[in-house]
Amino acid sequence: MNRRIGTACLGGLLLFALAACSGLPRGSAIRSEISRPAAAEASDYAFYPVTRALLPTVAAWPSVNTVPTDGWPRAQNGALGQLIRPGDTVAIRIWDSSENSLLTGIEERSTSLGEMVVSPGGSVFVPYVGDVRIAGVSPQSARLAIQNRLSAIAPSSQVQLALAEGTQNAVSVAAGVNSPGLVPLRDRNTTVLSVISQSGGVSPTLRNPRIRLQRGQKNYSTSLKRLYENPDANALVHSGDTIIVEQDDRYFLALGAAGKEDVIYFPQDRVTALEAISLIGGITDTRADPEGVLVLREYPASALDAGLRGPRQQRVVFAIDLTTADGLFSAKNLQIMPGDVVLATESPVSSIQVALSLFGGGLGFARQLSN
Repeated sequence: MNRRIGTACLGGLLLFALAACSGLPRGSAIRSEISRPAAAEASDYAFYPVTRALLPTVAAWPSVNTVPTDGWPRAQNGALGQLIRPGDTVAIRIWDSSENSLLTGIEERSTSLGEMVVSPGGSVFVPYVGDVRIAGVSPQSARLAIQNRLSAIAPSSQVQLALAEGTQNAVSVAAGVNSPGLVPLRDRNTTVLSVISQSGGVSPTLRNPRIRLQRGQKNYSTSLKRLYENPDANALVHSGDTIIVEQDDRYFLALGAAGKEDVIYFPQDRVTALEAISLIGGITDTRADPEGVLVLREYPASALDAGLRGPRQQRVVFAIDLTTADGLFSAKNLQIMPGDVVLATESPVSSIQVALSLFGGGLGFARQLSN
């Protein structure tokens, strides 16, 4: 009786090993389970093997999940001098050596008009001459303008002017630096990196720091690394600009038979598929299919345009073959987009190994029953 039971168990395990491999527990899909349905006419996703021939086409497709930006202004040379702006404070002192001067007291050679805030219209009030417009010019030109107006009543008078910058003649550094606040513009040749330096530098805890420059209705964005490496990107700041330093929150997901399954944040501006595979710890030697590393991406409906200008489906799967030179080189040039999923598929051999392992264990159990 026991021998019949053992024989029945053995037969069942054989059928299980041969016919039920696809139903065994595993951590990821098999490549064919994703590529085969994509070939059907009714498939709602496109499947593209990553090859040298495909790269120019994908590069022409729209980027997805990118940071909204108006680009980044180019660096240029600015003037060294300051310009007075509404809201600045000027301290004016008038010197006059003439006797019976209207501007100075008895036995005095100078008089101070005190500190005056430049009006929204750009002028300051000077006794005996009225409002004098000084906004939009250098402190030296403003001094001469006031002095020329005073020459009608005090030909020998001379004007001394000192400037203290207001909020409209400064840059606001809002976050991400060691000393946020207003940075006065001492001249018109002040760059983004100079302002960050005057603010105490970037906080060392930020991951791949990015710079946002708000200027009026424009919102510019770039990485700190780019400013360091490319002098043409170290743009001049303008009065009223706001600078925000923040960490890079772009990420992709790692799943399947990879070295780790996790949210992987971008460590640099651009991450390629080959770099992404390295960031996830490679693929698991005993489980993964080196011919089936997949990158899953979803494009907006506006990007659909089968051919050079867009994919034929919104949902796209790129398949990377790490066993060929073309696959490796092509993976090195395929750019990962924020929100992509990098999936290391299971090797078909892995499922067979699991089935055989279960079969071997069951065979031993059947033999025990037979004995």
